[in-house]
Amino acid sequence: MNNPPLAVKVKNFELCILNFELKMKSIWRYILGFLVLGAVSVWLTVFTFPDKNLHLIVCDLGQGDAILTTYGNVQVLTDGGADNKVLSCLSRHMPFWDREIEMVVLTHPQLDHFGGLVEVFKRYKVDTFLGNSVDASSSGYQVLKKEIESSQAQIVNPSEGMMIRLGKIHYDIVNPPQNFDGAVIAGQAVGVLGAFTASRDLNDYSVVANLSYDNFRALLTGDIDQNMIPDILKTGRIEKVDYLKVPHHGSKNGLTKELLDATDPKVAVISVGKNNRYGHPHEEVLKLLRETGTKVLRTDKNGEVEVITDGKKWWMKN
Repeated sequence: MNNPPLAVKVKNFELCILNFELKMKSIWRYILGFLVLGAVSVWLTVFTFPDKNLHLIVCDLGQGDAILTTYGNVQVLTDGGADNKVLSCLSRHMPFWDREIEMVVLTHPQLDHFGGLVEVFKRYKVDTFLGNSVDASSSGYQVLKKEIESSQAQIVNPSEGMMIRLGKIHYDIVNPPQNFDGAVIAGQAVGVLGAFTASRDLNDYSVVANLSYDNFRALLTGDIDQNMIPDILKTGRIEKVDYLKVPHHGSKNGLTKELLDATDPKVAVISVGKNNRYGHPHEEVLKLLRETGTKVLRTDKNGEVEVITDGKKWWMKN
């Protein structure tokens, strides 16, 4: 058998070396890419790791309500707006690796408060759902009910006097009362959705809550109307606050002078859609707030509103 010429052997050897070098370059590219990806992931985790302050964020969703409260890795979402815009708000203010919300609160079953919660329950693990047992006939709310009931969330029906503690976040219920026009709001109906149909405006059943973190105080009011405010004041649970979520998007049937005097807020936030057909916020409400010197922030003018507190002082995110 004839052996290949020396020149061919050298050429084949050179090709082998070239192929080896190409393979090594490819392997090193993969290794380098992996290292870069790991470093980016580490830095993303560092930059998104929560601080030690409480953040109160009113999402800018147009004509609807969604308030996200965060402290460390604990989140409370109060309402979810009319559509899926709330998901963008959550993704901006929750670490990308955190897919759990400790508590979702539905103040009352109207579309501009519950619409976005369907997708929230599909995409996040919710530990507790806080919502009163009044039912709504809309097909959208029935879809949400099924989503909640099929989830692993604990269902709690709130009533006046209930105190909820999530770490340093205190969430104390002022409305609805335990018994309302003969309907049991809590007690026997604990853990039940749609236990009774409303005999009055759904706004009257709105969850109103004192939210506090150390010395910081906020009052979250849902869509409560003027006719309920005297009873709420009689509970003795309304106190001076730093922060007031103005009831019912600034409707003339929401905020009263009595509630404003009792709370004496430093800042009032109105969640409202630009050029909405309801004329919210009403001039009467804005006049009340101006006369008391309360700083007013509106989502239709200021966009998303974020207030931050360390428990002693508070400030607004620029």
